[in-house]
Amino acid sequence: MSARRPEAKLNAAAPVFAALGDATRLRLVARLCTGGPASIAALTANADVTRQAVTKHLHVLEGAGLVHGLRRGREQVWEIEPAKLDEARRCLDIISTQWDAALERLRAAVEDG
Repeated sequence: MSARRPEAKLNAAAPVFAALGDATRLRLVARLCTGGPASIAALTANADVTRQAVTKHLHVLEGAGLVHGLRRGREQVWEIEPAKLDEARRCLDIISTQWDAALERLRAAVEDG
């Protein structure tokens, strides 16, 4: 694996993390992960966010590849794209590995110094 490969993966995942950086969008993703596909009506039930706002947030998530909408009769049903979440997790794994390596270098420098 080239040294640029992890950096390229992280750069490609930036839109995913940008989309997840909003609390409302993060809640929508969590809801779709735990509750499965849902309509706008279901996603806005018992929420203090309008249907229009939820729709806008879902379009941002869709642009990042995190969700997609399907027509079911007269409703648009939204569901999660698990592959994109897996990609984001792999990016966090890369960062975690880099962090662990940096901490190990620091530990070695302190103990050797």
